[in-house]
Amino acid sequence: MAGITLDNLTKVYDDGTRAVRSLDLDISDGELMVFVGPSGCGKTTALRMIAGLEEVTEGEIRIGDQIVNNLPAKKRDIAMVFQNYALYPHMSVYDNMAFGLKMRRLPKTEIRRRVTDAAKVLGLAGELKKKPGALSGGQRQRVAMGRAIVREPRVFLMDEPLSNLDAKLRIQMRAEIARIQRDLAVTTVYVTHDQSEAMTLGDRVSVMQGGRLQQSGIPQQVYDRPANLFVAGFIGAPPMNLLHATLERGNEGLAVRMGEATIELRPETVSERPALEGYVDRRLAFGIRPEDLEDAALVPDASRHARLSSQVDIREDMGAEVYLHLPLPAEPVMSEPVAEGHDGADERPPAFVARVDRDTRAREGEPIELVVDTTRLHFFDLETGVAI
Repeated sequence: MAGITLDNLTKVYDDGTRAVRSLDLDISDGELMVFVGPSGCGKTTALRMIAGLEEVTEGEIRIGDQIVNNLPAKKRDIAMVFQNYALYPHMSVYDNMAFGLKMRRLPKTEIRRRVTDAAKVLGLAGELKKKPGALSGGQRQRVAMGRAIVREPRVFLMDEPLSNLDAKLRIQMRAEIARIQRDLAVTTVYVTHDQSEAMTLGDRVSVMQGGRLQQSGIPQQVYDRPANLFVAGFIGAPPMNLLHATLERGNEGLAVRMGEATIELRPETVSERPALEGYVDRRLAFGIRPEDLEDAALVPDASRHARLSSQVDIREDMGAEVYLHLPLPAEPVMSEPVAEGHDGADERPPAFVARVDRDTRAREGEPIELVVDTTRLHFFDLETGVAI
């Protein structure tokens, strides 16, 4: 086993497209690192460079202490799991898992040991004689993983391996992948566009956009302290409410004004972010997550908390909770750059969303008071997008 170091990793295609830009990242031995981001952000290209399936334009890849830039894929001691299972339909589960080992001419006893051990880990011990057509989607994905596991590589690379499964199986399988990776303790790089997968699977999460690494950290850290507007808008479901606002100095301290609405900031909020003092009487981006808002009717002593008044446009009952869509109190801030040549005129503007307790009696068309958790407010510079 071995860690992975990416040093100024860059990929420029022949047409000039810069798919990955100066990516610096250290992945520890035994760590499960998740690359997450929207389509075209560079995450799969970075994975393919680690695998040796794409040439590196600039920079360096080290697996353990070895620079592997010019090493062919088959000599990097890695195993890949793709979104397409690519199983041989005429072969049994055993033969599918053993195929690569037979090609390497390992002894039959060693092949049997590896396949049997992997099948036990994956819950496939009773399926080894079956053909892929007799298996469920989740079982076929386990076979694809087993084919990688039996190689006993230094590194696993997984490219959206759950994208072909239905929602229920995805949840089931991501828990399985986390358990298997923990048990095997093999360094793993996992690529996904699904932030729920990223948050639940990764020891650390690396958020990418435009070929650049936006933020890397443990999932809760990335969620609680997004480094910039893109991460704030991408991580979280529903996404963070992001609005244009002005920071003002009031009688009792600082307050943030969004249109007609004003929220008084607690002294500890300001002391934790001393740079806010430099934004007094200036515009900035203000963020509040939907789950940090609650129906005031359900909060004891609601009058003692910061509140927002609004009216319910749409109510979505989700079972364990309710999403309330409300009119925007101020102009929204776009967390992603608009694609060139696209003015966004055909898109519906985002709503202001509150994720409240299922006991709420809020109804569409009726007024509502929301309590704001002022310990969980977010602020960003409008020019740089960087968190304040």
